[in-house]
Amino acid sequence: MLLRTYTKDLAAGYDGLSEILTYDHEGNPKSFLEVLRELKRGDYDLAIVAFPRFRIALLLLLAGISVRVGTGFRWYSFLFNRRVYEHRKTGERHESEYNLGLLRAVGVQSRLPMRPLLKVSEEDQLAALAVMHEIGIQRGEPWAILHPGSGGSARDWKAENFGRLANVLSQEGYKVVVTGGPGESEIVRRTVQSSENKGIAVVGRLRLKELAAFISRADFLVANSTGPLHIAAAVGTPVIAFYPDIPACSEKRWGPLTERKKVFVPERSKCSLCQGRECRSNVCMDQIEVSNVMQGIHDLVGTLKETAVET
Repeated sequence: MLLRTYTKDLAAGYDGLSEILTYDHEGNPKSFLEVLRELKRGDYDLAIVAFPRFRIALLLLLAGISVRVGTGFRWYSFLFNRRVYEHRKTGERHESEYNLGLLRAVGVQSRLPMRPLLKVSEEDQLAALAVMHEIGIQRGEPWAILHPGSGGSARDWKAENFGRLANVLSQEGYKVVVTGGPGESEIVRRTVQSSENKGIAVVGRLRLKELAAFISRADFLVANSTGPLHIAAAVGTPVIAFYPDIPACSEKRWGPLTERKKVFVPERSKCSLCQGRECRSNVCMDQIEVSNVMQGIHDLVGTLKETAVET
């Protein structure tokens, strides 16, 4: 996060956060000098680094940003002049708490717990409705989204399990959409194939905000630990999520910030490969059976319906 101080603009309502600088372009990092020029043009006073890298830390120093907040545990931490000494790999707190904790280095005390809220525009809603119409989802028809990929960021419930779940959901009257991000066409294809083609593939047809609008209209979303899961939480869609029993990847650190959720975690001690040691594969996730997930969906949906009736 980058901030600049403009006394007059702040008095007029300028929030200082309306500009986004990208670090890469189409998956490739921008040149060092290009990023440096952008940072210097911004004339920033404060930089808070939640995802530290040597290149970023050096850029901030060379850009002349006077207050640079970052971790105190990296070899290049001397490049930050406000250092926070906190290990995240133990997963003792949620990632949002770790990130907000960086504000303490500049005297700001955050108020927790936080709940994300993502508003989608009418334009993005119309784009989502257009895709729903194209794939045959009718107004009022129950439907769900399955997102089997995670970009390698987690231990995954495999595509074949998502496919079997899609098949069962279809038998119960749900339309099932299988979504994927860039590079996930193959895992979506395997999921749809395993569903006996009951799942409907939607890959690369929606921009990020349009995807948020699309997710906001589903009855629920089922996913591994990945971005669309948190988008669902932020737009109010119930989530069914899968997390491994590993501190660095756990629900405690990366779980969706919502009460409308059901989370499944296998027991690492029962994994045939790990036997309680460091996780080395996705095998442990196979402990989570489709029948267990279906029961979790029934429980979550039923609870939400009861709550809606009471209110």
